[in-house]
Order: sequence, then structure tokens, then C-alpha cells
Amino acid sequence: MRLATVGLVGLMLMLGAVQVAADAKAPLRDVPEIDDNMLWAGIALRISEECGEIDARWLKGINFLWSIKKQANALGYSDDEINAYRKSDAEKARIEARGEAYVKSKGLDPGDADDLCSLGHAEIARNSVIGTLLKAK
Repeated sequence: MRLATVGLVGLMLMLGAVQVAADAKAPLRDVPEIDDNMLWAGIALRISEECGEIDARWLKGINFLWSIKKQANALGYSDDEINAYRKSDAEKARIEARGEAYVKSKGLDPGDADDLCSLGHAEIARNSVIGTLLKAK
């Protein structure tokens, strides 16, 4: 009887550990399908703000952001977790730094409006995620 009780308790502890592991979620910053899409949206917004030749596709952008939220919800993240991520100053700064690194990786200066215009036109031409969120004037 004692052996059965010990075995049952051990099984319950093991199942509890499996459930805790299943409930543990990575921070949204570590979920590429969320974080990368937030990066692309941020770069597109920055280009539209800095480049007078390019506008944001606002409706498409809003729909894109809603799709990211729905995807995060489907992955098990609550609205509170999503809002904490998107409103975090630290996350905004980190995404901005990633965006600047992306622009630099293309051989361009993230502080130069002409370079951002060049990047925007290139992204539109290749129909990238960034490009689909932009339109030439």
C-alpha cells in the first residue's frame, strides 16, 4: 500500500511538473513570429514618418497589427501580456535598435531620410513584409 501511495504521489508530481512546463511561455520578445513582425511594422512606420516619398498603408498596417495580436492570443498569451510587451519602453528601445541594425545591414544610415527612402522603395519593390505596409506617393 505504501509503495502504491509513493508511486501515485510521484506520478502526480511528475504530471504537475509537465503541466507547469506546458504553462510556461517564453517572453513575447523571444517568439520570432511575434517579435519579427513587430520589427517589420516598426521599420515601415519609421520609413513612412521620415520619407516624404512614401506613405504607410494605414488600414493594412492596423490589420497587420491585429493579426499579430490574434497570433499571440492563439499562442496562449493574454491581452495583458501582449499590452505589457507592446507598451514597454525597454521593448520599444530594443525593437528600435533591431530596426537600426537592419537598416545598417543594408549598407544604409538609419538617421538619413534619403537612405530610409531608398530602403522603403527597395522593400516595396521586393514586396517584403515591410514593403506591403508602404506605398510610394
